[in-house]
Amino acid sequence: MPPCGGIRLGRVSLLHALQCNTGLDVSPKPEIPRKICCWLGLKLFAEFMGAGARGRVELEANPGLKVRITQKGLDYGRRIGMELLKQAVLKETFPSWSGQESFSVVKVNYVISKLRINAVDFPATSASFIPGIGISLSVANASATLSADWRMNTWLLKDQGKITVSISGLFSAVIFKMSRAGTGHLSMLLHNCQLSIDSIKVKLNGGSSWIYSFLSGYLEKPIHTKLERNLCLNIKYKIQMMDAQLRNHKVLSQIDAFVQIDYSLVSSPAVFKSHINLDLKGTVYPVGSHTDPPFVPEVFALPNQSDSMLYLGVSSYFLNSASLAYYRAGAFNITISEELATIFSLNTTLFKDFVPEIALSYITACPVLLKLMATSPPAVSLNADRCILHITGCVEVFAVLPNSNTQYIFTGNLTASIRANLSITKQKLIISLLLKRLQFSLLHSTLSCSEMSLVENFLSYTLRSAVIPVINDKLGKGFPLNLAHTTLIGPVLKINQGHLVISTDVHYKHEEGGNEDLHSHS
Repeated sequence: MPPCGGIRLGRVSLLHALQCNTGLDVSPKPEIPRKICCWLGLKLFAEFMGAGARGRVELEANPGLKVRITQKGLDYGRRIGMELLKQAVLKETFPSWSGQESFSVVKVNYVISKLRINAVDFPATSASFIPGIGISLSVANASATLSADWRMNTWLLKDQGKITVSISGLFSAVIFKMSRAGTGHLSMLLHNCQLSIDSIKVKLNGGSSWIYSFLSGYLEKPIHTKLERNLCLNIKYKIQMMDAQLRNHKVLSQIDAFVQIDYSLVSSPAVFKSHINLDLKGTVYPVGSHTDPPFVPEVFALPNQSDSMLYLGVSSYFLNSASLAYYRAGAFNITISEELATIFSLNTTLFKDFVPEIALSYITACPVLLKLMATSPPAVSLNADRCILHITGCVEVFAVLPNSNTQYIFTGNLTASIRANLSITKQKLIISLLLKRLQFSLLHSTLSCSEMSLVENFLSYTLRSAVIPVINDKLGKGFPLNLAHTTLIGPVLKINQGHLVISTDVHYKHEEGGNEDLHSHS
């Protein structure tokens, strides 16, 4: 049984070309050593090849996936972020600090401990993109109430009690610089921090009344200074912690038993006034392998729109790398048996209406086994509102005899054109296949098949009724869009030439079970 099927330099030298283009006389003179001429030629050649190599690097750096966050998305992220910040601040703990103040000739040593924030309010916040840098977050007229324990001593006395600090008119402006870490992770660093506090009121409780009445006013200044000096340092530390978390985030995500997706950045985020663009590698690999496909992404652009919070661009490169990865992993080698044929009974009797010669060869109906193998990765093409898969493969058909042995019937090559319908469910891109055209050519058969068109009709019917439903069941698991704790709201998918674009709003759900309603804020 046969198996399923340099740079050519012309008569004008590099040096002569340089002379023609620059007007300089660089032709070798007898007094110039021959080695210098050779060195100049090699230098020019190296520069030329270096430029070519740089061009290839830029081509390879094209993304397979693009993500755009608009001002609308940033505003929503700001609202979510401020809510999370409030929760974090109320749980925050602060170290104790001590100091010394002079009152006339008396020096007072004090210790502030167990500092905690009891209430905080951010009535006016704003966020914006800073072109070429990152994101600016501003908080105006914020207020907070803090409490702590205090202890003081002088050469005259010692005392202790509780302290309440009321802060009002707090203003802060923070700029985060967004970049790409060497590992392809997103990096976030503090670019600038400005902070001021209009008023701090201190109330001391406990201890001797005459002492805390006297000291309350004097404690406001050191507390004011301490807060203004340390809040930006604390913000810097928190951003460094966030950056460390981003660097630990997995950029290689396994989506099923066959493949994994590389979400790493190929370049630093491009920040504009109205949005930020993230270019992701978007390459799909077989699990356990990290060999790049033998093709590179083409340049594509997201639409100049800002109605949605988020825009995701998926290139044909991403889809074709997924096809190649599944092919390398053997996912396109499918065996269809009677048990998997849910629409009809897949046995030799079925051939009666298609290939009578086969049906007549079996007195007793025998189950039929179909082995389908892709002979090359299915090619995915994206055109206006259409996604088409071109598949080349072979099929082997067997009869399963009563003694469980298999009997070979025929082998043939087939090419198919399949329409892929794309949809989005929650955070996954779902693909459903529909057979549009099939061509079959017989390679070998143990029986005489008079009409190949009848065999082709049988295979077309079998593919539509048994094979494609099995594939659709696997594809129905979907490609995750990797938006942690986030649900897509009202996604719209549009297929363009060479890429598709998903525009959507998002809804964030807290890890602790709470959620932030997309429409609950103005």
